[in-house]
Amino acid sequence: MTVRPREDPGDAHGDEPGPFARAGGEAGAGSQREAERERGAGRGDEAGRPGAGQDHQARDDPHHLRASDVIAAEVRGAAPAEIPGKLCVAAVELLPVTGASVSLRSDGMPVQLSASSDRAAHLSDIQATLGDGPCTSAAGSGAAVFATDLTSGRDQGRWPVFAQQATAAGIRAVYSMPLGNDTVCVGTLDLYRDDPGELTRRELRVAELVAGVMTVALMSLPRGEENGPGDDDPWLSGLGTAHDEVYQAVGMIMVQLGVDSDEALARLRAHAFSHNRTALEVAHDVVRHRKRFDRD
Repeated sequence: MTVRPREDPGDAHGDEPGPFARAGGEAGAGSQREAERERGAGRGDEAGRPGAGQDHQARDDPHHLRASDVIAAEVRGAAPAEIPGKLCVAAVELLPVTGASVSLRSDGMPVQLSASSDRAAHLSDIQATLGDGPCTSAAGSGAAVFATDLTSGRDQGRWPVFAQQATAAGIRAVYSMPLGNDTVCVGTLDLYRDDPGELTRRELRVAELVAGVMTVALMSLPRGEENGPGDDDPWLSGLGTAHDEVYQAVGMIMVQLGVDSDEALARLRAHAFSHNRTALEVAHDVVRHRKRFDRD
């Protein structure tokens, strides 16, 4: 069943929402086609994307204008590498959430770039350590994933370990917004809420606005030149440096155990979870030769 954003009594525009997912799941192709039919010819250029009329109406919405002002004020004067964190803070100010984090999609495990608080950073690390959760589901599908109640039902059953860890940290709902376009998902914006619940149409539009600005910010970050002339490192090279240790550790575990990279990463994650640590913390110990993985 497709989840509709809960009604917002103050939303007088009656706009149709943008792309959103089933509870705990992604917006499938069927639901996107249905949404396109509902909009009618000429109202949207692509499935799940608003047409010009909707864009104009959204820009005239005073709540949309306030959101734009808050975002602009938050990022004004910030260095490029600071903008993802600033946008996380803006998301918390604008939406009924208590935390936000942004992660870059990467082979093996997501790379956390920024978070609005230590708790949000911890929840992002939990998903990276487990390799499971709304963040990884949204990154894999390229569609928004809304876990509206991690305490029971389908959301709890889909990610049982993450749900237990998140609720233990006081989080009851997570909204993961993909960053990118229709063909490429570069990462996710993850929003954390203390109480179960859905987003209203207006709140969803604001979340989509923040995700859109975040996508532009990530794609506009300096590439190799951020590290000096002649540097050929890929874009975002200066932001996910802590995760470099994960890949170093995976290589060392491969040698220690004689296994492939997938098995080495799985062993790293399993050890971290069983010892109530993050994958980054264990990787740090492996690289510094404080932890060695022995064959069983």
